[in-house]
Amino acid sequence: MIISSERSAKPHYLILDGLRGVAALIVVTFHLTEPLGTGHLDILVNHGYLAVDFFFLLSGFVMGYAYDDRWHTMTVGSFFKRRLIRLQPMVILGMTLGAIGFYYTDSTIWPLIHTVPWWKMLLVLLMGYTILPVPLSLDIRGWQEMHPLNSVGWSLFFEYIANILYAVGIRKFSTVALSILVGIAALALAHLAITSPSGDVSGGWTLNAEQVRIGITRTMYPFFAGLLLSRITRPTRVKRAFLWCSLLVALVLYMPRIGGAEHLWLNGMYESVCIIFIFPLIVYLGASGVVHTETEYRLCKFLGDISYPLYLVHYPLVYFYVAWISNHKGVTLAQAWPYALLVLIGSVALAYVSLKWYDEPVRAWLRKKLG
Repeated sequence: MIISSERSAKPHYLILDGLRGVAALIVVTFHLTEPLGTGHLDILVNHGYLAVDFFFLLSGFVMGYAYDDRWHTMTVGSFFKRRLIRLQPMVILGMTLGAIGFYYTDSTIWPLIHTVPWWKMLLVLLMGYTILPVPLSLDIRGWQEMHPLNSVGWSLFFEYIANILYAVGIRKFSTVALSILVGIAALALAHLAITSPSGDVSGGWTLNAEQVRIGITRTMYPFFAGLLLSRITRPTRVKRAFLWCSLLVALVLYMPRIGGAEHLWLNGMYESVCIIFIFPLIVYLGASGVVHTETEYRLCKFLGDISYPLYLVHYPLVYFYVAWISNHKGVTLAQAWPYALLVLIGSVALAYVSLKWYDEPVRAWLRKKLG
């Protein structure tokens, strides 16, 4: 449903906000079950990483809806200012939390953390504040991440790339040109998923040629498919859209591995269909949804409000959880779930506190200072 906003003359898709929150919660559960698996084939929340692709599609849709008809009153500079105000405060907080906890996560899985000099950690922190990738020479954790202090920063890096491409050129594309771009991007995504050695699209968080290619491929189709969707569709009215779309998101992301080790390409086919067809359908249905009750309104608003803070603050807590599991070999799900539940609840609480005590006040201050 489109809800009127006091701050903007343009209405707001509340259900899409709620769906972003649902996906963010599933991302947390994915990161909590991932260390209990032995590889791609047996993770309990097996397709949780596809939430990133869903986020990209949501971002492209919202970007087109919010900005496509405003460029006659807005410059590229003012656009980037808006995006920085929206995204960067939580990036800074997320990296800071990762730095605060860094040395306390020294464990069997990261046995060299205590040898990292403080100046190197601070250098990685300062680079993290810019969301620019950290080179492998500054891989202070040992996982070859673009952002060793907060792993999820890699997706924000590609989000910024998509924003830049949109602002400097792709926003001017005709519907036909944009459709051609999206079609090519869809083929590239399907090729990546089906031919990948692991039979999936997972990747994009390391600063090397192969991983950057994966990150770009995972970004281009969903983001610009979302942009195209915002231009060519007109939402209708769908009852109980938030419920049905939430269930569909959960079904896609909680789906067990398809095909097993013998037929990896089947899982790639599954992920291609999800990203190329099912995710746009979910976004369309969500944009067409109607909020029926005050409870549903409050739930969508709460989930939407905490979705971005939750994504940025949960992984510094997950690092502690992963360290604990690595120090207790053979931990089972039955043994780990109380700690996982504690991290999940703590992440939601920390996200809400970060939103109210930091993100909203800082963004309001920045809007006042920067106009």
